Amino acid sequence: MNIKRAKQEIKDAIEAYLLKDEYGTYVIPQIRQRPVLLLGAPGIGKTQIMEQIAKECGIGLVAYTITHHTRQSAIGLPFISKHEYGGKEYAVTEYTMSEIVASIYNKMEQTGLSEGILFIDEINCVSETLAPAMLQFLQCKMFGNHAIPQGWVIVAAGNPPEYNKSVREFDVVTMDRVKKIEVEPDFAVWKEYAVQNQLHPAVIAYLTTRTTNFYRMETTVDGRKFATPRGWEDLSQMLYVYEQLQKNMDRDVVVQYIQHEKIAKDFANYLELYYKYQMDYQLDAVLQGKIDPLLLKKAGNASFDERLSVLSLLLARCRRAFATIFQKRAELELLFGELKKLRMQLLEGEAVTEPQCKVQAAVEAFAGEYEAKHRAELLTRREDHIYRAVQETLEHYASRLLALDEREAATAEGAFACIRSWFNEAQDALDAQETEALAMLEHAFDFVEEAYGGGQEMVIFITELNSDYYSVKFLGEHECERYYRYNKQLLLDDASQSIEERLRQIGR
Repeated sequence: MNIKRAKQEIKDAIEAYLLKDEYGTYVIPQIRQRPVLLLGAPGIGKTQIMEQIAKECGIGLVAYTITHHTRQSAIGLPFISKHEYGGKEYAVTEYTMSEIVASIYNKMEQTGLSEGILFIDEINCVSETLAPAMLQFLQCKMFGNHAIPQGWVIVAAGNPPEYNKSVREFDVVTMDRVKKIEVEPDFAVWKEYAVQNQLHPAVIAYLTTRTTNFYRMETTVDGRKFATPRGWEDLSQMLYVYEQLQKNMDRDVVVQYIQHEKIAKDFANYLELYYKYQMDYQLDAVLQGKIDPLLLKKAGNASFDERLSVLSLLLARCRRAFATIFQKRAELELLFGELKKLRMQLLEGEAVTEPQCKVQAAVEAFAGEYEAKHRAELLTRREDHIYRAVQETLEHYASRLLALDEREAATAEGAFACIRSWFNEAQDALDAQETEALAMLEHAFDFVEEAYGGGQEMVIFITELNSDYYSVKFLGEHECERYYRYNKQLLLDDASQSIEERLRQIGR
């Protein structure tokens, strides 16, 4: 199963395990809540999806890599206590609370979340002394004498034996008490994730034509050589930063992330060409409607690989514009909700002579809400940016109110009228941004039509638009006649299969 399906399976299991009846009791008792055991090759996203799942489910997450623990830290330290049995006193060995169990209670105290996920990574690579404790953990949901709190779902992950010499095979008794999910690399699923999360377009374009390099694990006389999804994503992040710092990324840098010399060299060569095409084709001017006839001729005579790179560059700019629009729209939607609450607060009760005080109180309340969500780790990176942007806007509104002439904001109605006008300005700016993005897309169509006509390049262009989350949302809300026309004409099964086959052949 691919990582996307595995993520959904885990979310479904969590939803089922945390379902309560009318008396507040879990429908599936804890003893029947099988731990999820996620098995798959390294670097395909097993750990990453746990963070996503916790945020999307609104629950806590405590994560441990068990190979970093000794028996003492996992189970607790022994101590002697006195107990009386049958009128006689005995010395009894007990254990301090496991560090792992204690961390769950700490998380509950810090975040206020009573339910969550305990994620144990590399569970099948434990030491000899810790192996029995892991079996007890999976079978009984306990570390030493201390049980995992109710409401906390156990998810464990491990690598198959071919990837790690330290792997231990669990017996049938243990495996019969877990919900086993096996995960395999899947480029199509990863590409969907990569586009939505705006990984570097050079990485996406390269792997689209060389899908066999997406995940490689080879054993040679010189040791393991590999390329993994995790490596490509980390390389993508570094690539963005290198561009910002105006540094060059060569093969020596690439191989630090893609530890397969042949693939690293190939990507470094591709990246050099990618930047060259970026300069040669003057795409910023193209997307403003300034198309040089010489460039059209050059594009028409280019190799198929070069054409794909040019299409990727065009698509990347459009996607970035669409993503920026939906980020801004999300900010305005959240801001609008806060302003509705602010209006009710301003106008409720008796006339307010100093509305600035209520505005400032609203700003502080929102800041407190953001801080609580941030502390509970319930916000994705994107959501965190949205909250911070809205907080800055509210603070800006409050400071602008203070700077106004007293007569302009002396009443609640006057103060809110000013705020409404500022919000409308932001909405108008977003509308202009959307108009500009639509014009950019039309200019991209102009270029593809004039350079390549309605052939296979147009099929690829439409297919890529259809595979992008932000592009689909944008085109669902804005009229683009050529998109709908080409989509209807060109996205036929036989044409799509022909292009996909050609891409696969290039990647061999």
